[in-house]
Amino acid sequence: MPDTLAPNQTAPTPSLRGAHLVGSVNLPSARDTLRTVAARLGAHVRRIPDGEVGERFHWILFQGSRFEAVEGLVRVGDEPVVVAGFDVRPHVLDGSVPADGLRFGPLGYADAARASYADFVALRAEGVIAPGTRFQVCLPSPLAAVTTFVAPADRAAVHPVYEAALVRELEEILAAVPSEDLAVQVDLATEFAFVEGANLGGGAARAWFDAGAGGDEGVVEGCATRAARFAAHVPEGVELGFHLCYGDVAEKHFVEPADTGHLVEMANALVAALPRPITWVHLPVPIDRDDVAYVAGLGDLALDPATELYLGVLHHEDGVEGAARRLAAAAQVLGGRTVGVATECGFGRGPSERTAALLDLHVAVLERAA
Repeated sequence: MPDTLAPNQTAPTPSLRGAHLVGSVNLPSARDTLRTVAARLGAHVRRIPDGEVGERFHWILFQGSRFEAVEGLVRVGDEPVVVAGFDVRPHVLDGSVPADGLRFGPLGYADAARASYADFVALRAEGVIAPGTRFQVCLPSPLAAVTTFVAPADRAAVHPVYEAALVRELEEILAAVPSEDLAVQVDLATEFAFVEGANLGGGAARAWFDAGAGGDEGVVEGCATRAARFAAHVPEGVELGFHLCYGDVAEKHFVEPADTGHLVEMANALVAALPRPITWVHLPVPIDRDDVAYVAGLGDLALDPATELYLGVLHHEDGVEGAARRLAAAAQVLGGRTVGVATECGFGRGPSERTAALLDLHVAVLERAA
């Protein structure tokens, strides 16, 4: 498959289905996010997140205080290690409580969803949010917080307990938001640090279950199995999506993906592991990758035709033209499959003055292709 078009060859035009917001949006409140997205994206977006405002601004960093409150866990080190105002020191089992006896309190996700859904319902009643639009709740995989806030030797023991706590949060969300209004996205970022062996501080990241590090599972399969086990608690009446992510630290990936190969492997493993349909999958396309070689792996996607595929082709640096190049490359691989557009990660931690322009970029790319 060629990386460039031959002379006089017309760039393929992909068929676009709409826009997807990964989750974080830099606006002051959930109500501001819901109102602004509805006004600027309108019918182009099928579901709207609340922007991950408040303590969720820095994704999972606020979860450290939830681990700290658990009897039987203790921080490593005497002095706080502060990142963005949060102590990110890991925890270990202190021996006072067996791992299966640990008890997590509320994690904060259900409380945030209930508050934001009230805003969603009010704005829909005002006619701001169109009927049929869903309220999108974004949750990290359990692996993310456990990897960040538990020392490696105790992660295998703590993971099931934290997973159960996150399932309780999900169950509270399911009880508060009617199925026909709800869409749940599970964010997989830490998983790709393990897949790539990225250095997140202290050497290459390795999961306890990774056969390459003494475990008994393939790293992709192990990550997908655990994410799917959590996601399987989302009933079929609720939409379910996955954001496949290579991280976002100061608008940089922890590793630049060489191509879509590992992303496709993870998506296919999720399909195989889940007993229910996947509504959408989102994956990143780096700004400097408008070549067919990067997206070639998309040809191996085993997604159901009904599953929405969103490509993170939108970058504020090169706007509509850059997105068009990256979409043209994808179209050479995907043929007639319809895709949607997105940024490659959430943009809540970018400058707030950029937010409106990024939302408008979604519309400009879609309207250009129409």
